[in-house]
Amino acid sequence: MTFIYSRVMKRSIFHAVLATSLPVVLLASSHAEEAVEEIILIKSQQTMPTTTGDATNLLGNQGVNFSAAGGISQLPSIRGMNGDRVKVLIDGGEITSACANHMNPPLSYMDASRISSTTVLSGITPVSMGGDSIAGTISVDSRKPAYSDSDELLMQGSIGAIYESNGRHHGEYLNATIANSNLSLGYSGSLDRSDSYRDGSGDKVLDTLYRSENHAITFGARGEVQELVLKLTHQKVHYQGFPNQYMDMVGNKGDGVIVNYLHDFSWMKLDVLFSWNDVEHEMGFFTDEKTGTMPMYTEGKDMGYVLKAEFPLSEQHTLRIGNEYHKFELDDWWPAVPGSMMMGPDDYININDGERTRYALWAESEYRINTSWTALYGIRYEHVITDTDDVQPYNTMPMIMMSPNLDAPAATAFNARNHKQVDDNIDLTLLLRYQPTSEDTVEFGYARKTRSPNLYERYTWGRNTMAMTMIGWYGDGNGYVGDIDLDPETAHTLSAAYSKKASDNRWEYTISPYYTYVDDFIDATQIGTFNPRMVMSVTRPRLQFTNIDAEFYGLDVNGSRLLSQSGKWGTVNLKARASYTRGKRKDGPEDLYHIMPLNVKIALEQSFQQWANTIELEWVDEKDDVDRVRLENKTAKYTLLNIFTQYRWHNTTLNFGVRNLLDESHDLPLGGVSLAQWRDDGMTGPFESLHGPGRSAEMGIRYDF
Repeated sequence: MTFIYSRVMKRSIFHAVLATSLPVVLLASSHAEEAVEEIILIKSQQTMPTTTGDATNLLGNQGVNFSAAGGISQLPSIRGMNGDRVKVLIDGGEITSACANHMNPPLSYMDASRISSTTVLSGITPVSMGGDSIAGTISVDSRKPAYSDSDELLMQGSIGAIYESNGRHHGEYLNATIANSNLSLGYSGSLDRSDSYRDGSGDKVLDTLYRSENHAITFGARGEVQELVLKLTHQKVHYQGFPNQYMDMVGNKGDGVIVNYLHDFSWMKLDVLFSWNDVEHEMGFFTDEKTGTMPMYTEGKDMGYVLKAEFPLSEQHTLRIGNEYHKFELDDWWPAVPGSMMMGPDDYININDGERTRYALWAESEYRINTSWTALYGIRYEHVITDTDDVQPYNTMPMIMMSPNLDAPAATAFNARNHKQVDDNIDLTLLLRYQPTSEDTVEFGYARKTRSPNLYERYTWGRNTMAMTMIGWYGDGNGYVGDIDLDPETAHTLSAAYSKKASDNRWEYTISPYYTYVDDFIDATQIGTFNPRMVMSVTRPRLQFTNIDAEFYGLDVNGSRLLSQSGKWGTVNLKARASYTRGKRKDGPEDLYHIMPLNVKIALEQSFQQWANTIELEWVDEKDDVDRVRLENKTAKYTLLNIFTQYRWHNTTLNFGVRNLLDESHDLPLGGVSLAQWRDDGMTGPFESLHGPGRSAEMGIRYDF
């Protein structure tokens, strides 16, 4: 359990001042203007926009792991569960990955330079923080509108640039606001690009290059008890390599709208949010590092609303209720390639007018039993409908290149089925917090969380090798096909946390064990084999999404200690975090895919006047509990040493650092396989694990005005 909830008179929030690509964390506090009763998330951070690029870099210190993908499209994993099992909210709205390889996950639409706060909830997530997920919730917010505190016009902002030597990654960003006391207009823009990086041996890790730009306009209008916020976003990814996929991204354009209305009545608080996002996505090939010809197009559209109301029933009791609606529309088709016998003469229709619609109602109660005990309990109901129209193969020829055309009969069988599926899902949470003293806190609880299958898990249908290898966001080099009859995943989680801190706040630690049993976990069953690119010496499995029972358990430990505080050396803190997770099937081959091995991070941080310095040690154990179904590779243990420094001078902030100082050569435990490297090696031998980046010197500058 990773949160503490209580009534507080002034809200205390951790701020993280993150340097450009530097995880320098300085603890501070902020205060709300009035008394509120709310959930306090100890993994909530406010951040300063000091970097560009992958937003996932800002979540690494909050208990989130990431599966390697493109340079700005890594997939989050919480306590062993990843992908759509993690609910991701961008400024309160939902964005669904519109890609068979999940190349455009929600976090890829929020450039790091726009982020002002991040919140991570692991394990037991309150029903008010979203449904349709079983692992946890990540909420990422851009800056709120700023207003003038006087009659004078407010004009402020920041401009900055960064550079990393490994891959020659560089980016620029601009944030600006003009406002009076009631109206605010803000703009954020960034440009980010990188070549392919090199590993610890000095070899190029092929197909890890990318280029993207992001723009956002924020308009705010406020009165004494209400506020209206409008956010308009535009993203264009010019290209992005995916070393562990058969395809690359050759274009992604996204446009989004968020409208948020807040009203504080004397007897309740109202929060209404409308969201819309439209995506045009294209896969193919764009570089000599991984060549080919196969266009694939996707169009996706998210739209929905969230309605929340909070009622302070008494000094001890707060009631929250909500209603939500979310609809995702998807078209996924692969145009015919002129002159190709396999990819023509017709367009391949993968998902045709796919729809996934959710209706939700929830209620949540927070009750302070006495000075030591607090309870939070809630129920959430979701009605989920998925559907799609008929599909089409490239052709209906019985044989293609001396092999049976499995797609033609598969399309016929799929079109003969009723595609509509309806799920009625129930989520429950019960959380108890016991604080016998100001230094000790015990939390424990139970949650039942549910997730319905996504459109690709239910409705991908192709059985030819080429079609199956285009499906899957695992980076494992295997092929996948869906199953219309998949049931929703239902997770039952028991979680606890014990926190202890010194009376003088010089040290603190938290120990959090957890256990989750998942009914109908969506995994994969082998239904055959294939030879990638007709290389007969390499054999990979054909897999079909299927329901199984699975369990996850583990332990998170984190703590900090103030080592010294003096006029000579400033403030010196030691921080440490360790995490262990195990994920297993109840039947069949035991170990599940993409489970992060035991990992430890230790940081020595010093702040003195305008300086902030960090020495950070990352240690990851060997990964030998691997998924035999997906032929997951084992990886060796490794240790990374990082050093960072930050200097503030008036309105200017300078950042310097070196990641992987010792140039350690290592494989990424959640990196999958390097298909780009395999192709460059002449398509001989087995698939190798994706290598992590070697030494990289980093520098950045930000000027606030």
